Amino acid sequence: MMPREANFHMRRTKKEEIYVQIDTETGDEPEKAWFESLARDTLAAENVAPPYEVSVVISDEDTVHEMNRHYRNVDSPTDVISFYTQTPAETAFVLPEDGVQHLGDIVISFPQAVEQAQEQGHSVKKELTLLTIHGLLHLLEYDHEEPDDAVRMRGREAILLEQFKGYYCD
Repeated sequence: MMPREANFHMRRTKKEEIYVQIDTETGDEPEKAWFESLARDTLAAENVAPPYEVSVVISDEDTVHEMNRHYRNVDSPTDVISFYTQTPAETAFVLPEDGVQHLGDIVISFPQAVEQAQEQGHSVKKELTLLTIHGLLHLLEYDHEEPDDAVRMRGREAILLEQFKGYYCD
């Protein structure tokens, strides 16, 4: 169900921090504000209310590959990698002293997103939308290691992609 336009974007509050860093320079990357808005709407759709803090980093393939090797012991390129600062389970009962949910960071390989968009026959923005949703869902404890978990996560990704169709992607 598509939210009404008036409710689609949460108003930015002082305690809502979405940091976006774009480390690639192809000129084809969406603006920082696009990623901020997408992250905000994804978190709102998952009922994550401010105060929260999350980072989205758009990087090159070598950097993300090195992170995958270093932090996951997987020596291959990947499209998105997520780093928890704290899990939702840790904030379910007691928030940190500052009262902010420190969700974590997601790092997206822009070249990998471009390649996957070409392989799938859709736009780079659609691929970046999917990767941003995917990374944020990981921070919210979604996973795809087990078949049942994969069905749940892929299903939620599909719902959000459909919900954001025409706004963030085609």
